[in-house]
Amino acid sequence: MRKRMSQILTLRRPDDWHLHLRDGAMLRAVLPETTRHFARAIVMPNLVPPVVTAQDAAAYRARIMAAMPEGAEFTPLMTLYLTENTDPEDVAAAHASGLVTAVKLYPAGATTNSASGVRDFDKVRAVLEKMAEIGLPLCVHGEVTDPSVDIFDREAVFIDRVLDPVRRATPGLRVVMEHITTANGVDYVRAHDRDLGATITTHHLVINRNHILVGGIKPHYYCLPVAKREEHRLALRAAATSGDARFFLGTDSAPHIDPLKESACGCAGCFTATNTMSILAHVFEEEGALAQLEAFTSLNGPAFYGLPANETTLTLTKGDPVTYPQKIDTADGPVTVFDPGFPLDWHAT
Repeated sequence: MRKRMSQILTLRRPDDWHLHLRDGAMLRAVLPETTRHFARAIVMPNLVPPVVTAQDAAAYRARIMAAMPEGAEFTPLMTLYLTENTDPEDVAAAHASGLVTAVKLYPAGATTNSASGVRDFDKVRAVLEKMAEIGLPLCVHGEVTDPSVDIFDREAVFIDRVLDPVRRATPGLRVVMEHITTANGVDYVRAHDRDLGATITTHHLVINRNHILVGGIKPHYYCLPVAKREEHRLALRAAATSGDARFFLGTDSAPHIDPLKESACGCAGCFTATNTMSILAHVFEEEGALAQLEAFTSLNGPAFYGLPANETTLTLTKGDPVTYPQKIDTADGPVTVFDPGFPLDWHAT
């Protein structure tokens, strides 16, 4: 950390290693909420249709750059959506060109726009082997979709049934366990020193499953993977604030317009891009770990991906409560900003 005083923290500018920007009107509305504080972000490919080929990724990146706010300094890091028809050579060419930073694995049906994901892992073995060969990371949505498995157990079961066998079968494959939500996930990462990292979201450091269900259903706290018991939230906090280089920020900020969240079958996702840095400063201060905030937000992720840390900085100043908008307006409708349930005293500039 470059500078620390009682009420001011100056950090290398953070990156977001798991972000949903969507497309069209939504992209244009939410992109400024990320570029305000973040220098880079791993952009998720689960559009409709998904970003499957290098050509798809180049076209999506062009749309993101066209929507960039004036004066913004931000680099979208593109990903490909892994399907059972993905061409290993297309993946390798996209990586070699510098266009693609990772490939995303969605088990089919696991989350938003995941219908094109993987059902038979034998059909993607050649892609995974090529990725191991060239050092291209695999970002994993770590949940099984077996309807007989309780939704609160799906991450733990995925580790045993899918992730560990895939990693054993593909030596050298670099894997990011995205948005881990359980002590099981934390323990699995800590037990493996090589080729494995994990992102942790802002909202999973704040909410447990009670926040979603007690006193009425709170649709804007519903996400996938769903928030778990308090013991798991505390395990995530301990991991995020530990300084361990295998854990880094991936907000999984996922915008949906309010009518799609507040419906009989509401969409999964918490939109945290706007106030993440203020929330994280609050959480790390509560844990007595402000000295580790820069590692979590700005250093560990670049190190895992083999990229340099940002030279520019972000300053967090503690003062009077920050006022953030409750909603972001888009041409398609409003998007509710995640409410952490406590005042935010850290200003990010």
